[in-house]
Amino acid sequence: MSNSDRIIRSAFATLVALGIGATLAPAQAADMEKCAGIVKAGKNDCGTSKSACAGSIKVDNDPEAWISVPKGVCARIAGGKLVTAKWAKPGGAKS
Repeated sequence: MSNSDRIIRSAFATLVALGIGATLAPAQAADMEKCAGIVKAGKNDCGTSKSACAGSIKVDNDPEAWISVPKGVCARIAGGKLVTAKWAKPGGAKS
């Protein structure tokens, strides 16, 4: 197999993988919810009114720091609360 064949096959495999990932992402996101108040310091998934970076929360159980969990799980965790705020997204710090 020549180098150009390997490059073409690799590029094709990458495109197929990206296409599959793009189709699965919306379904996975629909099955998840943002749960705040349960995050360990430095483990947030991003987007608070204080921070715009993932992993940037300095204290455990910050009431605004959130992580994605499967739907229905947050309500079962003591201290967990669902987040629906506009800033709760990557780059979400209020300006």
